[in-house]
Formats: sequence, C-alpha cells, structure tokens
Amino acid sequence: MKDRRILLVAIAAVLIGGIAWFVHARTVRQAAGAAKDQAQAANRQVPVIEAVVQKRDVPIFLDGLGSVTAFRTVTVRSQVDGRLDQVLFREGQPVHKGDVLAKIDPRPFQNQLHQAEGALSRDGAQLKAAQLNLARYKNLVEQKLIAQQQSDDQAALVGQLEGAVQVDRATIDVARLNLDYATIRAPIDGVTGVRIVDPGNLVRAADTTGLVVLAQLDPIAVIFSLPQDELPRVMGQLAAGQLPVEAWSRDGGQKLATGQLALIDNQINAATATLRLKAVFPNPQRLLWPNQFVKARLLLTTRKDALVVPATVPQRGPEGTFAYVIEQDQTVQPRPIEVEITEGDLAVIARGLTEGEHVVADGQSQLRAGAKVAPRAAGSGQQRPLREGDGPKADAPKRPR
Repeated sequence: MKDRRILLVAIAAVLIGGIAWFVHARTVRQAAGAAKDQAQAANRQVPVIEAVVQKRDVPIFLDGLGSVTAFRTVTVRSQVDGRLDQVLFREGQPVHKGDVLAKIDPRPFQNQLHQAEGALSRDGAQLKAAQLNLARYKNLVEQKLIAQQQSDDQAALVGQLEGAVQVDRATIDVARLNLDYATIRAPIDGVTGVRIVDPGNLVRAADTTGLVVLAQLDPIAVIFSLPQDELPRVMGQLAAGQLPVEAWSRDGGQKLATGQLALIDNQINAATATLRLKAVFPNPQRLLWPNQFVKARLLLTTRKDALVVPATVPQRGPEGTFAYVIEQDQTVQPRPIEVEITEGDLAVIARGLTEGEHVVADGQSQLRAGAKVAPRAAGSGQQRPLREGDGPKADAPKRPR
C-alpha cells in the first residue's frame, strides 16, 4: 500500500514537471517571436507620399456664392398712345443703343404737327400785321393825331400774339417729339427678351408691361455675399487699390470670367450676418447669364515668399499641430508646427519648418517617431531617388531580392 502511494506521487511529480517545461518552452518561443516581429517592424519601411517645403507667392482668396445680374435692365415701353404697326427685332437679338425696335402708327402725330404748323403760320401773320399797326400808331401818337390809349391797346395785342406764336412753337415741338416717340428705339446696348406685345395691338404710355425687356450682358455684374467679419480686411485692401474677382461655375470646375470689385453694399444683412458685394465682369462670350448661380472668388492679397506645404501635411495631436519630417536616414520624426492659413490645397506655415525640408503628405496613419519610410513624390508610382546620406552604409550587407 505504501509502495503504491509512492508510485502515484512520483507520477504526479513527473506530470507537473512536464507541464511546467512545456509552458516555459512556449513562453520562450512566444517571446522570441515577439522580439522577431518587433525587429521586423522596426526594419519595415512604410510607404508614404512626401512633399518639399517651398517658398511661394500665395494668393489669398475670399469665396462666396453669388448670382449673375444684368449690368442694366430696361423695360421698353411706348411713350405715346397708338396702334403698334411693326416689330423690327427678333427675340434674343443683340441690339445697340438707337436701333429701331418697333413703330407705332405715325399719322395721328403727323396731323398734330401739321395743325401746330398751321396755327403758327396764322398767328405769325397776325403778329406781323399787329406789329406794323403798332409802328403806325406810335407815329400818329407823336404827331398827336390819336390818343395814347389806342397805341397802348395795340402794343398789348402785339404781346398777346407774340405769346400765341411761342405757344404754337411749343406745340410744334411736342408734336415732333410725339412723332419721334412713334419710332421706338433701343435705349441701351443689350439683348432682347421675349416679345410681350404683337403688332396690331393698341399700346398706351400708361402700360406697365412694355413691349420687351432689354438686358445689357456685356459687361455683366455678379452680386455675392461674404461674412461680415471679413469687412475690415476687404475695406483695408480696397483702400489700397482695385480688387480682382473671379467668377467660377457653381461646382468650381470652370473659370468663367475675371473682373473687378465695383462696390460694397451700404448695409449688412442682420438676418444672415453677411455683406453683399458687387463685381463687374467683361462678358464677350456670354458665359455669364442673368440669374445664373456662380462661385465668386475675391483676391484679397498675395502673400509673398510664404512657406507652403500641401494641406494634408499638418496633423493634429494631443500636444497640438505637428508634421512628420523625413530625416536623412529615411526615418520620420514628428515636429510641432504652426499653420498661419490654409488656402485651397496649400497650408502656409508660420513656424516649425524650413525651406527644402521633406515632409510626409500622405500615409501618416501608420507612422510613429523613428519609423522608416519609403517615400515617393505625389503622382509618382516609384520610390524617389535617395538623397545624399540616405540609405544603408557602403559596408552594410545587401538584402536579398
């Protein structure tokens, strides 16, 4: 019985010793594998996109959404009453100032002119006769052959007839003006819209609809909005000279025209806290059209010799903004930087980087301090050539391909 108990204890001790050896061996293998993985990770090169810190003139734009409006819009109306005889324009036709657009029946106005001319001839003849009689009466008064009152009455008659002649001449001017108004001309250069009245209709000067709407499209205007906080910057730059404005398609894919800032509205929209601005553009190709939505870009200033990197270079971390700088040995180190402004796809760096340094522009998510990288330029599928001092030393063993 005692021998059996000793045997069981020996067997248990052997089993415990075997289990302990197995656990120890597995732990050693795992530690060796982890060390190997760490060594491989340390030697692994992370593919990244690099960029070079450059000095460049950076234009600073203020972007706003706007709508195109005609430089001038005129509703062409008749200034006299009459029958519309002719319409001499085509819808959508470009016209110039002074071009004949329509004609109203001129006969009533010609008759009024003839009547006024006849009245002038009659009153002119009466005035001439009265003036001759007045001259005779003055001689007779000097000879004391007639009373002074008779001469004074004749002088009053001459004054009345002179007034009648002046009225007749004014009536002639009015008749000639109405006759001229019977021919309707374009008041500005522009493009005609849809015809509102057809020939044969009776038109009146009191009509509010008019005959056609004329819009001046070259030049043309764009009204756009900016936040009210930008007012001091815009006013400061506008005081130094004219500010260029670019008009782009609504999606920002096509530049349509370049013009000048014409005015800043005299009040801020309190509901939206925005400020309206108006820019004027040459529009010979008619790429801008009234009521078209566009993206307006106001060139506020140009920052000279600014340090710039792609906007993807700056990263956010617990300690602030930083960038991964590629060292000579193809490792990266995070460096704190200060971004002054981001303009489009460029970031202007205030401090932290120097011209000519290489930084990581894409692939930062896999990086840590001291990580090795395989940089390549943006848009290139190949790794960039090594800079002087990069890569392994001359006596270092080469890795098998």
